[in-house]
Amino acid sequence: MNRHNYINKLFQILLTITLSLFIIFSAVKLTLMFKPLYYFDIDYLNIEEDSKFGRDEIIKNYDYVIDYLLSPKEDEFKLPSIPYTEYGAIHFKDVKGLFTAINYLLVITGIFSAIGVFFNVKNRRLGFLKGSSSMLIILPVVLFIIFIIDFDSAFTAFHKIFFSNDYWIFNPRVDQIINILPQEFFYHCAVLILILIMLMSIILRLVYKKYKLYDTKKSAI
Repeated sequence: MNRHNYINKLFQILLTITLSLFIIFSAVKLTLMFKPLYYFDIDYLNIEEDSKFGRDEIIKNYDYVIDYLLSPKEDEFKLPSIPYTEYGAIHFKDVKGLFTAINYLLVITGIFSAIGVFFNVKNRRLGFLKGSSSMLIILPVVLFIIFIIDFDSAFTAFHKIFFSNDYWIFNPRVDQIINILPQEFFYHCAVLILILIMLMSIILRLVYKKYKLYDTKKSAI
């Protein structure tokens, strides 16, 4: 393999990884923004009954949390009405920091992916579509299996990996926000993220096959 081919191969691998990461980060961000999932779960998970809060109050406080996490401003965490502790506020600040990092990674991977896709499509090098599609179908399948077997352990492992403290372990008597955020809701969020990733995997594979078919027909002319 000469130097030129080696560089092209390396670029293809990097583009495959970068595009896959961009899609994963996008799925996470879209799920965070998709408030209707939680509104559905208020009834489906009996959050009103279990938390002893009214639906309007639940929605008001949930919307505040999501808007706080999505806001680029360094605002002080201050729930409208549900009691919380200083440690609870620190945890939400940590979560905001995690999503801020995801926003930066979205921009970086998005720019690199856009440039890479443009030049590769222009030169009809579409192997990265197949590579990303394969990567994005394997990850959800593996995680689905893990979540089905033991989501509780996976949920705990996630927090231990991404947070340097144990402030995510809320006391429901004083950090009552946790009473309106049952673990089953986070399971539904995880499933939605994986479904979005799988859908993008299928789309990439269909686009790849369409381009390959087009090239085959063009070569036959």
